[in-house]
Amino acid sequence: MKVDDLEIKIFDTRQEMGIDAAKMVADKIRELQQIQDSVNIIFASAPSQNEFLAALKEEKGIEWEKVNAFHMDEYVGLPNDAPQNFGNFLKVKLFDFVPLKSASYLNGNAENIEDECIRYAKLLEANPIDIVCLGIGENGHLAFNDPHVAFFDDPLIVKQVDLDQACRQQQVNDACFDTFDEVPQTALTLTIPTLMKAKFAYAMVPGEKKAQAIYHTVAEEIQEEYPSTILRKHPHAILFIDKASSGKLKEISSYSQA
Repeated sequence: MKVDDLEIKIFDTRQEMGIDAAKMVADKIRELQQIQDSVNIIFASAPSQNEFLAALKEEKGIEWEKVNAFHMDEYVGLPNDAPQNFGNFLKVKLFDFVPLKSASYLNGNAENIEDECIRYAKLLEANPIDIVCLGIGENGHLAFNDPHVAFFDDPLIVKQVDLDQACRQQQVNDACFDTFDEVPQTALTLTIPTLMKAKFAYAMVPGEKKAQAIYHTVAEEIQEEYPSTILRKHPHAILFIDKASSGKLKEISSYSQA
């Protein structure tokens, strides 16, 4: 299935989805490593990425010592050693298992948040992104660009944002936090234009709770109210979904003909 420029691949299970996504990302890394000295990759931190990251670390032939890894977003004020810390998530799922050239993290506990945004922005400017591996939130967000702060023409590279209620509730739905009140209210995020500047984009979005977001991604007009719709304008983007997250696509008449 293809909608605008977005290729969509549907799998029976999230395990199959993760394995196929990892193979495609690994193939692209290996391809790029034949023609450039290093590959710069942004990774998302979320349970939706579990199967993909588990499969990616097992892929053979990737020269990880030529990969610069960047993390996509982070809570503000969450202790650095908290299990919900997104940097820790990536370490446990991938970064601690592969010999990366470098791993760069957003610091949600920086003394000056504005300076931290500038610091990280300079890192990204110095290392143009080749690949972004991301998810889509229940509210359609990319990274922590919830609808009210998802500006397609955002002049910033990195910014601090207030998280909307749906975003914070998702963290409880994903069992990352026990209660809504435990979820931080603010976070640092790469902006929509920053994510879209990656040469290649791969979005892994399994699970029934993402079905509505996938429907909006595919069926709505491209607009900031549904941030993930912007993926349909990326020239090299692939959306990986499973049977559960694709459940509402049958409501689209064109889908049955695809």
